[in-house]
Amino acid sequence: MYRSSKKSVLTYAIIALNMIFYVYTAVLSGDFVVINYYVIRDYGQCNLFVLNGSYWQLFTAMFVHVNIVHLLGNMFFLLIFGLRAEELFAFEEYFAVYFLSGLAGNLLTLLFGPFMVSAGASGAIFGLFGACTIYVRRAVGQSIIGALLFSFFWLMMSSGGNVNNLAHLGGLVAGLLIGYALASRRRLRAVYEYGYSYP
Repeated sequence: MYRSSKKSVLTYAIIALNMIFYVYTAVLSGDFVVINYYVIRDYGQCNLFVLNGSYWQLFTAMFVHVNIVHLLGNMFFLLIFGLRAEELFAFEEYFAVYFLSGLAGNLLTLLFGPFMVSAGASGAIFGLFGACTIYVRRAVGQSIIGALLFSFFWLMMSSGGNVNNLAHLGGLVAGLLIGYALASRRRLRAVYEYGYSYP
């Protein structure tokens, strides 16, 4: 179940990619502290652009941050939950949780309307958090109610003004669903192998 012996590289790679992208947008903005609105509009997620065919923004928005505090805060939580996820999941599972959760959050962001502009890795990070939280409970056969309550409590604590709450919600729900599915599949496999090897 755990892969603590495996060298953790994916989390560090994603953090590095976010930082490189931030430097790039900072150069375009001419300001390292706060990224220009038009740069965020062009490289983050501008709902109007997405609805008019710029679907790639649903992915690039995961690597764009509006200012240095936004970047550092997200990278701090990505480090915490990302390293935990690397202990629990295979490379392709981690990859799926991160990007599908981020995509779910960005798709839900479209409900804000065409004039919404957003950016950040929060949806993907919430997905990692949700997947890890429910996976551990489900994998050992414990009730998932506590995991769900804790997850949505953290969601409420992180909500507020100038926060993309729909992205957080979409990422969290996607992560919970994927984490539950992965844990259920492993439990079924473990039961099957135990029954098969029993004399």
